Amino acid sequence: MGASCEAPSPPESVGPQTRDTPSWGKPDETESGTDVAVKLRLMRMGKKKQPTYRVVAADSRKARNGRIIEALGFYDPRRDPSVIEIDNERAVGWLRTGAQPTERVEKLLKISGAWDQFKDQPAGTSSSTPPPPKVEASAPVAEEAAEEAVAEEAAEEAVAEEAAEELAEDES
Repeated sequence: MGASCEAPSPPESVGPQTRDTPSWGKPDETESGTDVAVKLRLMRMGKKKQPTYRVVAADSRKARNGRIIEALGFYDPRRDPSVIEIDNERAVGWLRTGAQPTERVEKLLKISGAWDQFKDQPAGTSSSTPPPPKVEASAPVAEEAAEEAVAEEAAEEAVAEEAAEELAEDES
């Protein structure tokens, strides 16, 4: 009635390596450097309940506070007014190479002016040439509005004078 004390033998044929088994020494095909998606995003810093953020260029597959490629700036939402310091030249450089900003970083880039620099100049143009002057179509509109405001003030003064004259007549 004895039980056999032999250990089970491993299977004869070993299949291809799965994702769970490490491939030591083999480079991962997805990390070749050519297909890495770079994002411009915020990296949380600061103490608990007191956040400040770094604007960074990072691999989109890395964790929020994981390894970054380059720090581009700083954002402190708790100050009044909020402090936004971004290196616009580096941010525009990353945008031109295909980095995708998150929604919040896009808003910060618009505030700092980097987004306008990126959109106004096509890739390959030098930043020394000024953009074409913008035609101000609002100047005549502003003059008309000022004239209307003066006319409205004059009409209000006339109504006020008439009301004052009526009161003076009623009192007499």
